[in-house]
Amino acid sequence: MTSEHEVPADVLERFSLYARETSALTVLFHSRVAERMGLSPTDEKCLDLAMRADGPITAGRIAELSGLSTGAVTGVIDRLERAGYVRRVRDPHDRRKVLVEVTIDDGDKLAHLFVGAQETLREVLSRFTPEERDVLERYNRALIETFRRRVVDA
Repeated sequence: MTSEHEVPADVLERFSLYARETSALTVLFHSRVAERMGLSPTDEKCLDLAMRADGPITAGRIAELSGLSTGAVTGVIDRLERAGYVRRVRDPHDRRKVLVEVTIDDGDKLAHLFVGAQETLREVLSRFTPEERDVLERYNRALIETFRRRVVDA
């Protein structure tokens, strides 16, 4: 259920500032993670997209999700493959198609890179009641859904 409520200009401005700061810190965090992995930030985020897929994913789908051109994604996959994070495999249902398969288990090889982020999330969420966390979750889901619709699916 969605409802439309007027958002005062000062509230919009405050939340815009929060979003910009969160975005900047997130980019900096992922840049450090990527550097520790021997990747560019773009390559690391494309790997993340592939890791969150339900199985092997096409280069075209990575392009759709990332907003990169298919040519740029080919370069990303080449670099990820050289670094040992993914491999190209034939689609078992259509041998003409090539899929990108993640070759690492993020729980084993990459989890240590995200321990600080998990601890930060736990610390912040512990400041809120379960009911407040429900509201925060609703906010985040709505934000993600709206961003995906306007940015990725556009």
